Amino acid sequence: MKIAEFGVESWLNEWEKSAKYDISQSTISSMTINELFADNNDDYQTFLKDLGQSKMNYGWIEGSPKFKEQVCELYDNVQPTQVLQTNGATGANYLALYSLIEPGDHVISEYPSYQQLYDIPKSLGAKIDFWNINEADNWYPNINELKQLIRPNTKLICLNNANNPTGTLLDHEFLQKVVEIARSVGAYVLVDEVYLPLDDTDSFTSIVDLYEKGISTNSLSKSYSFPGIRIGWVVANEELSDNFRKYRDYTMICGGVFNDLLATYILQHRNQVWNRNRKIVLNNLQILKKWVDQEPRVSCVFPQAVSTSCIKLDIPISTEEFCLRLLKQTGVLLVPGERFDLPGHARLGYCTDEDTLKIGLAKLSEFLRQYD
Repeated sequence: MKIAEFGVESWLNEWEKSAKYDISQSTISSMTINELFADNNDDYQTFLKDLGQSKMNYGWIEGSPKFKEQVCELYDNVQPTQVLQTNGATGANYLALYSLIEPGDHVISEYPSYQQLYDIPKSLGAKIDFWNINEADNWYPNINELKQLIRPNTKLICLNNANNPTGTLLDHEFLQKVVEIARSVGAYVLVDEVYLPLDDTDSFTSIVDLYEKGISTNSLSKSYSFPGIRIGWVVANEELSDNFRKYRDYTMICGGVFNDLLATYILQHRNQVWNRNRKIVLNNLQILKKWVDQEPRVSCVFPQAVSTSCIKLDIPISTEEFCLRLLKQTGVLLVPGERFDLPGHARLGYCTDEDTLKIGLAKLSEFLRQYD
């Protein structure tokens, strides 16, 4: 099996630890365990007691009952048997794709988006058609193009909602149209849903709440600010979930006893986490908008209060070369658009701490002045 290099991950693996001002990430400023428990000391003592009494065996293979119950609360009508714990959303995406795709299958993938969603099916021998997002249409794809791409044998449609790197959220009405097209040929719809619009969480609709053949993947890495515990999940109908179980045994055993305990607590206190993160997102988004308004060499279709954004750079060199020079000369890290097949653009993670964002943007502007 051959597979392309994972563009964004290989870039970050090589450069993120050398950055002084990292404004490349799509996580909302990561939390510490102390911060999570800061206002709940009694909970912290109870958590430590439970942890201290827990045997460090494999624990609950698919995720504990308490974890599954908390995940179910994120959806309208999901049962615990439909939830499988995974190693982040990357593990959830891989599990779904590995379980479903066979050589010769036809897959339609939103493009550009998270690279897993098209290069894994391609590596498994599927025929991939790209459903392009359009900057002129606020990074939305055209529903008529999906109608042209769909085939009687289409196996799967892959979406990233909200999109990485643009932050564009596909709304309920648009997703309904996708479901109608998928249902017409019996295709599955896989949606990576790690980015939640924190200005209005009710505006988000999960694919499993819309479609009987919808597959939702998610994790605690982005909107929950805990990428370090590597806990995600996949939710699908009962038949699919049973199929996923078989393949899951070949890819992972468990998420770990400690990780499951902490993940359950985070989900139980998700409103506390979201309130904290909402302040960061809305505050930093205003900083980003003000900066873009004042920076003549940058434009942006702004995200809907999700933690990733995609800026367009008016520069005479490739964004890959630009971002590398920027890092080495100023310590500011972006992800060049080439890593998402979007040359001329860059992913700017504006949901870091405020000081890092402000300094990073100031240094980025200063660096851009050489092209005036």
